[in-house]
Amino acid sequence: MSNKHFKPTMTKLSNYFDVQIDAEGNPYMEVSIRGANLLKLPATNKGSAFTLQERMELGLEGLLPSQVTNIEQQLERLYANYQKQLTDISRYQFLRAIQERSEVLFYALLERHLDEMVPIIYTPTIGLAIQQFSDIYTTARGLTLSADNIDRADTILANHLLHDVRMIVVTDGSAILGIGDQGMGGLDICIGKLALYTAGGGLCPFQTLPVNLDVGTNRAELLDNPQYLGVRAKRLQDEAYFELVDKFINAVKKQWPKAIIQFEDFAKNVAFDVLARYRNQLPCFNDDIQGTGAMALAGLLSACRKKGESLAEQIVVVAGAGAGGIGVASAIKEGMLRAGLTESQTRQQLFVIDGRGLVIDSINTDTYKLPLAHSQENYQDWAIEENRIPSLMDVVTHAKPSVLIGLSGVAGLFNEAIITSVAQHHKHPIIFPLSNPTDNCEVTPQDIFEWTQGRAIVATGSPFADVEYQGKQYPIGQGNNAFIFPGLGFAAVVGECSRISDAMVSESAYALADYIAENCLAKGLIYPPITDLKKVSHYVATRVLAKALEDGSSKRQDLKDIDIDAYIKSHVWQARHLPCKASK
Repeated sequence: MSNKHFKPTMTKLSNYFDVQIDAEGNPYMEVSIRGANLLKLPATNKGSAFTLQERMELGLEGLLPSQVTNIEQQLERLYANYQKQLTDISRYQFLRAIQERSEVLFYALLERHLDEMVPIIYTPTIGLAIQQFSDIYTTARGLTLSADNIDRADTILANHLLHDVRMIVVTDGSAILGIGDQGMGGLDICIGKLALYTAGGGLCPFQTLPVNLDVGTNRAELLDNPQYLGVRAKRLQDEAYFELVDKFINAVKKQWPKAIIQFEDFAKNVAFDVLARYRNQLPCFNDDIQGTGAMALAGLLSACRKKGESLAEQIVVVAGAGAGGIGVASAIKEGMLRAGLTESQTRQQLFVIDGRGLVIDSINTDTYKLPLAHSQENYQDWAIEENRIPSLMDVVTHAKPSVLIGLSGVAGLFNEAIITSVAQHHKHPIIFPLSNPTDNCEVTPQDIFEWTQGRAIVATGSPFADVEYQGKQYPIGQGNNAFIFPGLGFAAVVGECSRISDAMVSESAYALADYIAENCLAKGLIYPPITDLKKVSHYVATRVLAKALEDGSSKRQDLKDIDIDAYIKSHVWQARHLPCKASK
C-alpha cells in the first residue's frame, strides 16, 4: 500500500484497516474485520490474491475460488473483460465497478493503461457519466452534504470510514466541464479527479475524499426526471449558499486539519468568491481558475519556445470569460509581466471575449473580469460604431493576435473566417481550442490545419487523434489539467502546506513548461502524452514543494536541507497487494 517513509506522517487510516511496518521495515495491512466483510471493503479486498495462510487466519476459507492468483494474473483477466465492453460509458461503468470492489486492482489496471483509460475515467467520457449519474447509479462513494444535513456536518465527517483525509475534491455541480449545471451528478467529476491524483500523482487513495455540495439544481430536465437522486429544488443562492459552504469548510478544518481542498466546477458567479473567501482559512485552490490557468500558460510558453519567440512578443485572444477563461487570461497576464511587459503593455496584447464580445469596463462587467477589461480608448482607432461592443471577429481583425485560445464551450466558435484571419498575419499562429468535452471544442484540429495550410501550432482540451495534412502527421497535444493538479496537490499534502500560494501555482506552470521543453518539443508535442503523467506529476510536485518551502507555505521547514526529489519519491503510494494480518 504505502512505504515506510510515509507512515510517520499518518494518523490511523480507518477503524477497519491500517498500514503497519514489520521488524524488517516491510509494510503490511492490519485489518480488524474478517470473512465476507473483508471482501466487501475496497481498501482490503484482494480477491483471489489472498494467500492460503491469509484465508485461514482471516476467516476467508471457502469464500474464494481455490486457486490463488497474483496481481498480474488478476489484471490480465480484468483487461480482457475491459476490452469486451462495447461503449465508452460501459467501459466507465466497468472500471468504476472494479474501483468499488478493489482499489488496488483499479489503480494497478489504470496505471498500466493510462493512455487508454484516462479518457474513460476523466474527460471526455466523464461528461457522459455525469449526465447519466442518476440513471446508472449503483454504489455510494464520498460524501454528499445538503441543506437537509449540513447542520450535522461535524458528525457526518467524524463517522466517515477514513480518518486521515488529506485531499478533498469538492463541487457544487453548477458548471461541470462544458455541460453546465448537473446537480448531484457533479460528484463523478470529483471521483475522476481523485483517480488521477492517485494514478498520476501518487497520492494514497485512502487519504482522499470526493464531496458533492448538493445545493439543488436549476436544470429542469433533472428536476423533472423521476430517477434524479439529488435535492429537488432550485439552487441555493447568496447568503443561504455561503452559509452551507461555511459549515462544510468549518467541519473540514475541525475533523481533518491537514486536508487540502480542491474546488471543482463551481459556476463563475461563485467560483471566484468561494476561492477568495476560503483561501486564507485553509489550504485550497480552484482547479478551473488556477489549474486551467497554469496548464494553458505552460502550453503557451512551450509553443513560444517552438517558434523561437518570447511570451512578451505575443498578442493573445482568450475566447471565454468563465472561471477557466479568466483563470487562463490572468495566468497569461502574470506570465507577460514576468517576461518584462508593463501593466499597460499587457492591456494592448491581451484580449478577453465573453458572450457579448470584448470584455470592456463600461458594460456591466462582472467584478472578476475587471482586471482584464478594456476601455473604449483601447480600441478607438478600430472604427467600431458607437455603443457597439467589438466582436470576436472585430478583435481578431484589428488586434491581429498571434495566439487564439478557446474556453467558451461553444462548438464551432472558431470558424474558417476567424482562423484564416489569424493565420493571415502570422506564419505560425498558436491556436488552442481548450473547451471540453469534445463536442464543445471551438474547432477541430483537422480544420485548423486545413485552414492554415498546416502552419498552426495546435493543442486541444480533449483528446484528438493525430492529424494528417498533405502527407505529414501532426501530433495533437492535449492541454489537460491533469498535468498540473496532481503534482500541485501532492506537493501541498506531503509538504503539509498551510496555504496554496500564487507562487506555488505559478511554479507548477513553469515546471510543466520546462518538462515539455526537455521531453516533448523535439517530438512536435506542445503537451506531454498522457503516458507521461506520473513523470510529469513527480517533476511538478518536486518544483512546487521547493517553492512552498521557499515562500513559507509549507509547515515542514525541516525539509529545506533534504533531497526534495527523493522525499517526493518516498511518499508515492504503490498499487500493490500487501500482506494482510489480523489486528491484535
